[in-house]
Amino acid sequence: MTQQNRQAKPAEGQVCHWKNELDQKGYIQNEAELLNVIKNINEKADPKKLSELLTFAAISRLSKYTDDTLASAWLQKAVELDSGNMMAAAQFGKSEWKNKSNLLDTLTFPPIRETDNRAAKKKTAEQFIEICRSFINKSDDELEDLQKKQDAYEDIEYRKLADILEKAIQETAFLLKASEEYDQSISGVFHTSTYYTDMKKHLNAINGFKDEWKKIFESEEEEADIQKDPLEELNEMVGLHSVKSRVHDFYRFLKYQNVRKSLGFQTKDELSLNMILTGNPGTGKTTIARLLAKIYHSLGVLPREEVIEADRSQLVGGFVGQTEENVRAAVEKAIGGVLFIDEAYSLKREGQTGSDYGQTAIDTIVSLMTGTEYGGKFAVIMAGYPEEMRQFLDSNPGLRSRFPESNFIALLDYSNEELLQIAEKLSADNDYVLTEGAKQELGKRIEKERVDETFGNARTVRNIVLDAIFMRGSQAKNNENIMAYTLLEKEDFESEEEEKPMNPHEQLDQLIGLETVKTEVENLVSFVKMQQIRREKGLPVVPIQLHSVFTGNPGTGKTTVAKIYAELLKECGFLKRGHLMVASRADFVAGYVGQTAIKTKKKIREALGGVLFIDEAYSLLSHTSGDFGKEVIDTLVDEMTKHNENLVVVLAGYPNEMKKLMSSNPGLKSRFKKFFHFKDYSTAELLEIIISYAGQYEYRLTDEAQDYLNSTLSELEVNGNGRFAANLADEAIQAQAMRIVSAIDEDIEQVSTLEKEDFEIALNKLSKGE
Repeated sequence: MTQQNRQAKPAEGQVCHWKNELDQKGYIQNEAELLNVIKNINEKADPKKLSELLTFAAISRLSKYTDDTLASAWLQKAVELDSGNMMAAAQFGKSEWKNKSNLLDTLTFPPIRETDNRAAKKKTAEQFIEICRSFINKSDDELEDLQKKQDAYEDIEYRKLADILEKAIQETAFLLKASEEYDQSISGVFHTSTYYTDMKKHLNAINGFKDEWKKIFESEEEEADIQKDPLEELNEMVGLHSVKSRVHDFYRFLKYQNVRKSLGFQTKDELSLNMILTGNPGTGKTTIARLLAKIYHSLGVLPREEVIEADRSQLVGGFVGQTEENVRAAVEKAIGGVLFIDEAYSLKREGQTGSDYGQTAIDTIVSLMTGTEYGGKFAVIMAGYPEEMRQFLDSNPGLRSRFPESNFIALLDYSNEELLQIAEKLSADNDYVLTEGAKQELGKRIEKERVDETFGNARTVRNIVLDAIFMRGSQAKNNENIMAYTLLEKEDFESEEEEKPMNPHEQLDQLIGLETVKTEVENLVSFVKMQQIRREKGLPVVPIQLHSVFTGNPGTGKTTVAKIYAELLKECGFLKRGHLMVASRADFVAGYVGQTAIKTKKKIREALGGVLFIDEAYSLLSHTSGDFGKEVIDTLVDEMTKHNENLVVVLAGYPNEMKKLMSSNPGLKSRFKKFFHFKDYSTAELLEIIISYAGQYEYRLTDEAQDYLNSTLSELEVNGNGRFAANLADEAIQAQAMRIVSAIDEDIEQVSTLEKEDFEIALNKLSKGE
């Protein structure tokens, strides 16, 4: 068997051969479907069939991935199931060959010196004994395995390995004996020099066998030692098309400059190697920085490819002078290579005080980049989120001037398809395969997580895949088919949703009153569903305007309906999270310039993927000087446009005041097309709310109590609507407790009954404002 034949990747003819066999036997040629067939085969009932199909699946993977460990595991299982499966045995032998190269590496001994003191000699002898025993204990099985492969493949190379290993075992046994005698002589009166000489003799023999062993694998090791070209590494990364194009252009330019220098042309103004990388989390900023360092080194513009990574905590000190020392130490480490500063904008914090030395760090970096001592001897790559990096550089002109506009590289978010490719690669790296169902479920998880700029891209996908692997392992059963240890399936990616007491349609239907509002909400949700269906079928979609205004007095159910509205929009696939974020003026308005917009954006970010409900929204308007409510409205209008279908805003409050708010800003008015008016509850509806609320806690009202409430509530001016009804029921429950708590042996009927007198007391307390 030649070295070339041992490569795990099979010849193209073999791949065609297994596909033809599958076709003739009626098996499915698609790899994912083939694995599904394998999953359903009982190992004990039909081991030969399982062995055969595992072999086909392994060869399929080896046609795409050289030296695939997952394929090797399948081949090993195939051989275990059917020792007569010669194709599996041959392929497995090829893939195993590379695992033998390091077999003698455990025979690595500490230096042995006659000049050492007794304690040092004793320690060395004990280490020799331990290494020898460990090697001998495990080598017999390895020797037997090599001899089997030698016979099975009639391979001269395997015979050489078996011969060398046999001699190495024998020589290690001699070394063990000499080491034990040396150990005993150290504690006794015998001279150690004889045993020391024996040990050196056997050690030299073992090192000779190790050299012979390595020569057999020499060509493969040389091939493995050849470092991959950094551009090739970049090309193998998923997505990043614009980045790849930009880096390739940069690479070609640097190469072009090298040729000019070799021809004797002068370049007075060298191209800056300093870079700015912008992108959201998980877009590969750190990876690109490391590849750029390798490119700089490979082209000879920097003597080292090392990247020194630093952040605020490592650069900014807590007292005068410490920051300069920290920055200088980081730069000295980076000389000849690259200093990489992630989240560079954290160096300069908003509103930093005199005791914050972030600006000092920036000034020191600029000084060292341009000074005669270190200038031009290292490159600086800064990275961070796009908007934050823009603001950071704009506020530091001296720093920005050190980074040419051409050296700004923006890393865009990965598409869903690219993230699925990353997930497949990550799964393969851990010897797993994603089923089609798993890919579909993972796609849904990705879409659900992709809500705002904090979406972690590849980082998020990595976490989801690792969670799925954990789920697979935590639910595994003993004696399962091998595919249980290989496949990641749909159920492994299904997220655990909190169970809701009822679906949102039922919640809406069971609300008391609000018939007009319920009808309008159902109509709107039906419209959204239909547009989603049209979108899936590739038909034109009518623009969906879901920002709404809820008008009505307090307690008419505006917040409750908003919560159900969010859940309905999530159910029909419009919103990703479907949560309700309730906010008021205090959540937006700050006390000084610029902070209000920041607070507003933060609250909007928390609401993305759901509904932002702003109660008493008209309170944002204020005619007093120095008020920043208008800044909230302007920011809100801008953010609503930016996030489009990723956010639904509901403004709520009294009818007349809401009209004034909408007319105060034309941009605001144009973005709210849906108006829902919540009427006050009638006496009958209030009574129904009281009965329903009390019923939740298994209380019932007597007929007399109901008659009393029906007549009394119709004569009262009720403020608070449903809120008033709930408060009245709470007070009546407390009054009932005071009335019967001192009685003995009350039956369950009396404990759960609310009488007329309980509501008389409750109404009296509420009327007094108690």
